[in-house]
Amino acid sequence: MKWLNHFKTITHHKKLVMEHCFKVGLYYQGITHDLSKFSPVEFLAGARYFQGNRSPNEAERAAKGYSSAWLHHKGRNKHHLEYWIDYSPEGNHHLTGNRMPERYVAEMFCDRVAASKTYRKELYTDSDPYDYYEKSKSAYLMHPETQELLEQLLLMLKEKGEDAVFRYIKRTVLRKRWRKSTD
Repeated sequence: MKWLNHFKTITHHKKLVMEHCFKVGLYYQGITHDLSKFSPVEFLAGARYFQGNRSPNEAERAAKGYSSAWLHHKGRNKHHLEYWIDYSPEGNHHLTGNRMPERYVAEMFCDRVAASKTYRKELYTDSDPYDYYEKSKSAYLMHPETQELLEQLLLMLKEKGEDAVFRYIKRTVLRKRWRKSTD
């Protein structure tokens, strides 16, 4: 029955992301969020490595040394920072994080909040997405403006709560009124 529990988990997560996306006006992204999780390569690995308290991708990675589900997922979903990693246009063959459009940063934020709620369940607090990000941000290859916006949103959630940050995303970020702080 691991497949059923995995199905329930990804469906619950997808529903939360959709609700969050709708609050900020990203209706299409809310509906289409993470549809690739229902593809065979992602769903079957997710069901096999399902644990319920963390992403099955982590368990698959521990078992095999890589996650086939994650490699498939990140290349098809623009709300993941890894989608935007490419070789630098400077021709030095270094990988670089490209700037993400605001609508995908907003969806990434909604995804992180929903993931924290899904895995932390009744223990969830508005500081969980920020705390999780802080533990792993040194490993991210992210464009500085994308990183600045994501950090701003996660910190706003922690300090002011969901209503304030969703309102800010809808009224400011998605209307292109947000500017990096060095402007």
